[in-house]
Amino acid sequence: MATNMRGLTQFIADIRGARVRELEEKRINKEMANIRKRFKDGNLDGYQKKKYVAKVIFTYILGYKVDIGHMEAVNLISSSKYSEKQIGYLAVTLLMHENSDFLRLVVNSIRKDLNDNNEIHNCLALHAIANVGSQEMAEALAEDVHRLLISPTSENFVRKKAALTLLRLYRKHPDVIPAQEWALRIVSIMDDPDLGVVLCVTSLILALAQDHPDAFAICYQKAVDRLNRLVVEHEYPATYSYYKVPIPWLQVKLLRLLQYYPPSDDPTLQIMLQEVLQTIMNNCNEPSRNVQHNNAQHAVLFEAINLAIHLDTNSPLVNTAAVLLARFISSKETNVRYLGLDTMAHLAARTDNLEAIKRHQGTIILSLRDKDISVRRRALDLLYSMCDVDNSELIVGELLRYLKVADYGLREEMVLKIAILTEKYASTYKWYVDTILELLSAAGDHVGEEVWYRVVQIVTNTDDLQAYAAKVVFEYLKSPSSHESLVKVGGYILGEYGHLIANEPGYSPIEQFQVLHSKSQFCMAPTRALLLSTYIKWVNVFPEIKPQLVNVFERYRHVLDVDLQQRACEFYALSLRPEDDELLPNVCEEIPPFPPRESALLNRLNKKHGENEEKRPWAASGSLERQPSKMMRKPTLEADTSGQRSNSNGDISQDIASSLAGLDLTSSPVAMQSPPLSDPSVTLAAKGIPRLTAGPNVDRWFEKLLYTPEGVLYEDVQIQVGIKSRYQGPVGQVAVYIGNKMSAPLTSFTTALHNEEGEALSASFVKIAPSTLAPKTQIQQIVQVECKKVFRKPPILVVSFLAGAHQAIAARLPIVITKFLEGVKLGPADFFERWKLIGGPPREAQSIFPISLDATGHIDLAKQRQVVSGHGFQILEGIDPNPSNIVGAGIVHTAVDGKVGCLLRLEPNREAKLSRITLRSTSEEVASEAQKLLQKPLSTDATSGPAEKRTL
Repeated sequence: MATNMRGLTQFIADIRGARVRELEEKRINKEMANIRKRFKDGNLDGYQKKKYVAKVIFTYILGYKVDIGHMEAVNLISSSKYSEKQIGYLAVTLLMHENSDFLRLVVNSIRKDLNDNNEIHNCLALHAIANVGSQEMAEALAEDVHRLLISPTSENFVRKKAALTLLRLYRKHPDVIPAQEWALRIVSIMDDPDLGVVLCVTSLILALAQDHPDAFAICYQKAVDRLNRLVVEHEYPATYSYYKVPIPWLQVKLLRLLQYYPPSDDPTLQIMLQEVLQTIMNNCNEPSRNVQHNNAQHAVLFEAINLAIHLDTNSPLVNTAAVLLARFISSKETNVRYLGLDTMAHLAARTDNLEAIKRHQGTIILSLRDKDISVRRRALDLLYSMCDVDNSELIVGELLRYLKVADYGLREEMVLKIAILTEKYASTYKWYVDTILELLSAAGDHVGEEVWYRVVQIVTNTDDLQAYAAKVVFEYLKSPSSHESLVKVGGYILGEYGHLIANEPGYSPIEQFQVLHSKSQFCMAPTRALLLSTYIKWVNVFPEIKPQLVNVFERYRHVLDVDLQQRACEFYALSLRPEDDELLPNVCEEIPPFPPRESALLNRLNKKHGENEEKRPWAASGSLERQPSKMMRKPTLEADTSGQRSNSNGDISQDIASSLAGLDLTSSPVAMQSPPLSDPSVTLAAKGIPRLTAGPNVDRWFEKLLYTPEGVLYEDVQIQVGIKSRYQGPVGQVAVYIGNKMSAPLTSFTTALHNEEGEALSASFVKIAPSTLAPKTQIQQIVQVECKKVFRKPPILVVSFLAGAHQAIAARLPIVITKFLEGVKLGPADFFERWKLIGGPPREAQSIFPISLDATGHIDLAKQRQVVSGHGFQILEGIDPNPSNIVGAGIVHTAVDGKVGCLLRLEPNREAKLSRITLRSTSEEVASEAQKLLQKPLSTDATSGPAEKRTL
């Protein structure tokens, strides 16, 4: 720049050569006047505009106000020369604030550069958008930035900048970015072969997933897969190895991303994640002398430990992590000690078993005296999190001793935490009072109002504590100096309960008055007002010191403070009323117990943490969820959680089950009210899952697979999905064959299962699908299935991939309740006996529906028998005298609810072209569901509306 623009070089040299500020200002004013004249005259070529705008920029950087050059900068952006365009963009980002009217003039130029085939121009435009980031610019250009990010023709460095630009826009204007609409396309870039692009996109997803977790849920699987390839399989270019640690920045972001989601139920993902975490921890067992290697390894390790704690605090991985953390909190490096204490505080806040942490209690207490205040703060958090009934007295005592020498920045937080721990884990009431009063005495100005409010509430609500509290607070008030918070507590407790100790030596009414009144002259007006209320209560219970109290009221009647004066006048008038008057005793009645309420101390502490700490996927030391001491545990009314449900048919079920002992049928008490096989498209779309792929053949393929073991589930010009299944008892195995019919590979290939009834049906892939599906090839994905209870909604298979654009196919898997039905052979007597025992509704489901005849005008018995037997029923011969009728029996196997019997009668009528289907089962849900599944393929027109329902 300096070589090409001599005028700029000379201007900079003159400025640097100015010895005093006056000479510098003179030179700048002269130059600005010349530039203003040149701009006014016009007729400047691109080089001159560039030179003069550069001088304006330099002047602005020096700290001088500039009011020229804005229009010329806008014109430079439209130039085709890189050097002129660069100066124009630099001027726009420096000279124009985000609400400047000039920005409206550059939006079209920026859009033109975003759509340009020149990557350098793309990058200049992205820099300007990210640096300015105005609302208007974000609304106008967010779509173009997103297009650059997802375009397969964009260079990798352009895509990286586009991802970070979107992140900047989302942080400033989250409403402008349609995160849910773009979710699947953005997540697909996590499979990109360039790890730099993956790193930038992961940073973007980290921000988006916090606010839209459902829409970005598929990123969980991709994050696990990428971690497995980096850590276990070592799939990464050598250029991304930082001191032998594979791209630690990406590992940390992926581990953090996984903490924003609940642990996955997919056993395949669980195994892969456990292997990744175990490998990371094993890698840290070998210490290295290289500082950079240690830093990178520790960064990954601490995030991995946080994820292990998030997944399961009782896993062996967490025990391994506890051993590693014990080594780190004793490290000589301050940063390692800090991270060790911080992560151990996370573990203590989440786990129920604190034994592994308690072993290092002495080291943690010593950390309170570390030379670094951040380490001391983390040690305080850890002690707070690891406190329980067993070690509360030791920890609280240590915190009290340290409070007297602690930094002023720590004292307010320490006071809150000591008060919370003392209340929650107090072993005796006396220890609670002693500790809190010592805290009030030692903490001074750092005790908030919430602390002494809470003391008053607990003492008032605990009768056994009142006399002891009065004695102890009296002894504290006898010391030469008492903090005002202690005087407030003393005034309240002695005013309410001083009469309980008035007859004991050393606690006479006059002594109580003298001790308390001697502190009033050092207190603020609100505290004096509270003491006046104490005195009027003493007038009622201690008539022997009434003259001294009336004298105090008399003096305070003439003070300047309005509140004190009003109180004194009212109390003075009350104290002079006749002794037989009942007004004074009524006014001075003892304070009733406070209603049960949540401690304000926890709210205060949480608010303080919210103001001081960054947003994290977990909150360290936010709340204590371990059992409090029995002393402080309050009885609460709890809802009945026994899980027992009333079932009016319970006795009948038992009778039927015993009657059908030969068939070994049992009743199922599960009640399900949701409609069967309802279209879940709306629900799926709300969760960020694609709508079910529509098509004339899709439903037909699905319905055929309900009664056949194999066939096509979905097919188009790009992809084919086939199914082959087998079932035994309550478990099954479904092989999903996915073939690429194109001559180009399918990238960012992902398969996922979405199961809305996870408690009733378990379905998961055995392994994760490869991220690329080669042309003209086929892969097999095995789905393990287990039926736990009766279910109605089949799981959804989602296949997504990039083939020019992002595409997603969502189809129902043919996994329904009748797939777990096994046929049973019965004789006529057994069948009719069981048919009669089960009875009619609600354990009977029946409907009449139209049927079609074959080409010869007869009932298609072969098709009907195929459908019935395909759904698992054993067709029983010789049961019904009409040969056209079909009778069947079977047992539905469930892992939790056991076996459920099911009987079937299908009665077609050739003349009426109607058929009646009747199912009876010991579970009304099975009867209803099986009836609908069988009727669908047998009916003439399944879409003609609900069939007529009748009851025998």
